Formats: sequence, structure tokens, C-alpha cells
Amino acid sequence: MLIVIEGLDGAGLSTQATLLAEYLRGKNKKVLLTKEPTSLPIGKLIKSILSRNQEVSLLALQLLFAADRAEHLEKEIEPALRTNHIVISDRYILSSLAFGSVDNDLEFLKQINSRFRRPDLTVIIDTPPKVCLERINRARDNIELFEEGQRLEKVRKQFLALKNYFDNTFIVAGDRAKDEVSKDIREVVESIIKG
Repeated sequence: MLIVIEGLDGAGLSTQATLLAEYLRGKNKKVLLTKEPTSLPIGKLIKSILSRNQEVSLLALQLLFAADRAEHLEKEIEPALRTNHIVISDRYILSSLAFGSVDNDLEFLKQINSRFRRPDLTVIIDTPPKVCLERINRARDNIELFEEGQRLEKVRKQFLALKNYFDNTFIVAGDRAKDEVSKDIREVVESIIKG
């Protein structure tokens, strides 16, 4: 199954994806932990743009995200699913829709992502932008494109508005101790695996 962890930058996505992977491996599950943007060539270009090393139109950036996702599915996600792995992706389609629709047409973004595999389970870690920015400032020196308070407020609203876009989407409060967040995510995942 494809499990996706979504939310704002600084919401704790990478931490929670890692904790979930460790938990499932501890239950003898085969797990692929992956993320977007990927470390494939298009993903590397996106990372460079996000750290403001290059000026690219925001529409072109969304097309790059879709291209990176196509590669991600073909080279990593689908092969892992075929060999009975649980794939945990730190970001996926909802990130493109929530972040991208602040500057682009949401229907167009849905269209360019419409042919990609739908996740089996999506967890949106809902963390207030103020908390996210405090965490980002503690963790690193540079602020990336999209990492600013008002914009993050808009993105958060989009994530919440999109919660019914995919089946099996759950919202977990992220402004708590990481162990509490992790426990909630594990419970959601267990209920879907058993179901």
C-alpha cells in the first residue's frame, strides 16, 4: 500500500514518516521510505529552485513537480509495491495541490496529477504555520520558497479544504510531542491495514 504523509514545511513530516517506517519494520513489514521532491535529476532541480538558486515561473515549477512524481512512481514507488512493500512517501499529490494552488489554478493542478496512482492512505499533519516557522528557524539557516507566514496560512487552508480529495485521508494535530503524533498516525495506519 502507498501511505502518504502531508502537511506544511516544519510540520514534522520527515520525522513522522521515519518513525512510521521504523514501527512497521519492527512488525516485519517490508517498507520503502521515500520523499518528494526526489533525489532523481528533476527532484534535484526542484530542490535548487526551492532554495532560491534559480528563478522559475511558478507554473513551470508545478510542471516539474508532476514530472518528478512521474519518475518517482516509475523508478521507486511502483517497483516497491510490486514486491509487496509498504511505501511511505513524505509528500505527494496533495502537496502539489495545496502549495501550488496559492499561485495556480487548482483544476489545472488536479488535471496534471490525475493519471498518477492514488494513495491508499493519506495523513495530513496539521501544524499551525507559526509553529512550523519556529521549527524551520531552529533547524536551518535558510528559508525556502513558500516558507513565509501568510503563504503558509493559505496553504494550510488548502490542505484542510482538500481533505476529502482522496479516500482514507486523516488529519492529525501536529503541534504536540512527536510521540503523541506518532501514536495517532500508527493507530490510523493499523486500522487501514486491518480493514
